[in-house]
Amino acid sequence: MTDVKTEVVLYDVADGIATLTFNRPERNNAWTGELEVRYFDLLEQAAADDDVRVIVVTGAGKSFCPGADMNVLQGIETGQAEGGGRPSRVRLQSFTQTIPKPVIAAINGACAGIGLAQTWMMDIRFAAAGAKFTTAFARRGLIAEHGMNWMMPRLIGPAKALDLLLSGRVFTSEEAADLGLVNKVFTKESLLDETYAYARELAVYCSPKSMATMKAQVYRHLHMPENEAIVEANKLMNRSFSFPDFREGVQSFVEKREPNFEPLPADYESIPSDWPSVNPHP
Repeated sequence: MTDVKTEVVLYDVADGIATLTFNRPERNNAWTGELEVRYFDLLEQAAADDDVRVIVVTGAGKSFCPGADMNVLQGIETGQAEGGGRPSRVRLQSFTQTIPKPVIAAINGACAGIGLAQTWMMDIRFAAAGAKFTTAFARRGLIAEHGMNWMMPRLIGPAKALDLLLSGRVFTSEEAADLGLVNKVFTKESLLDETYAYARELAVYCSPKSMATMKAQVYRHLHMPENEAIVEANKLMNRSFSFPDFREGVQSFVEKREPNFEPLPADYESIPSDWPSVNPHP
């Protein structure tokens, strides 16, 4: 049996919330191929788990994820990278956006490089006061990768994105919030409590089907002309009228009680597969 202390990402479920914790505190949760594979595997596990309605991602110890492990980078530079380098199963960093449940980042500390890129692929971002961020790539002789070049301009516009990418400068969670890169900043002591309070609101009061569909809409419609997106949204709304969740949502409001929404079905299609396709990810 695997000792949970040796797992590079921990998994826990309570109150409808799955918590995924990067668990390499001795290396400040630096990213490796092994960590990537387990993280994405656990996202899939949470997506398939009927007991999970919301996913929270955080880091063990004082950091969230400061980017790729420097030992791995040195191995790549010398041509001696081993199993900790490239993951054994390669998936795009935008894989997180394909998970049909909300993924919330609780950024508890330093966040850089691929760790930062991964937070941009999450749906909601909360951060601890004073946490430090950097894109870092330009200062390592690298380029904007992992979809950061695609997502950041959509979050804050090209000029602000280029400032952070070209300079590789350090900025804090407070500036990140001012830019719109994180949703809210909380004290270090209250970050997880506030994140779980928000996640519980989603888990208790929001339809899993509604959340899955809206998440798919937002990322898919980034690639569509406005009129086409509106037409598709209207079709999705008409479809939702036929779901039991619609009746339950109205009835629970009228009766002034918590709704009893069904878990997300394993075969649920947020966007029907026979609808015209677009490339939903970079």
